[in-house]
Amino acid sequence: MRREGLLGIPAPTRWKRRKSGERPAGITNQLARDFTAPMPNTKWVNDITYIPTQEVWLYLAVVLDLFSRQVIGWSMQPQLGRDLVMQAVLMAVWQRRSPEAVLLHSDRGTQYTAQEFQVFLQTHGIVSSMSGVGNCYDNAVAESFFGLLKRERVYRQRYLTRAEARADIFDYIERFYNQQRSHSFTQGLAPSNFMSQQAQQSSLTCP
Repeated sequence: MRREGLLGIPAPTRWKRRKSGERPAGITNQLARDFTAPMPNTKWVNDITYIPTQEVWLYLAVVLDLFSRQVIGWSMQPQLGRDLVMQAVLMAVWQRRSPEAVLLHSDRGTQYTAQEFQVFLQTHGIVSSMSGVGNCYDNAVAESFFGLLKRERVYRQRYLTRAEARADIFDYIERFYNQQRSHSFTQGLAPSNFMSQQAQQSSLTCP
């Protein structure tokens, strides 16, 4: 990098810690750091991050399918509340084709432990799984996605407004990450291309 005159993008050290809640009765860490999935819509992970702007923070919630690492649901709002995560999960539900139950893993943020959110998951046939206290490795795939997003886009920008940040994050998720960015887990393909390849292979093997 020195020879080619390249400079890295350092990550800011300032961050905010979200409050953790108590896991509701009967909710455990069912994912248990098994970040593989046999098919789409069997295991999802979701999380929240903060996007800095010159106005105030913009909050981003995403849902990723562990089969393809594709972002299948997202929501961006100026407030950090239950509606932020519910809208992201609802977007994922709209894209879901299978009636089978799906496992949704999250950390223990109060947005996820809230009774309203847990009832919402049950209504849509989603099984809740939650990380241990303060252990980011339990939700490593979601954390990894946010790391990519910030290194490849957010830390290279200075957003003046939430609207500007929202447009750029949308571009990263829908036009770049899902459609173009190669991923080692998906055989070097972008998530959407991996899904298309798997669908084609399934059609060829079906009688």
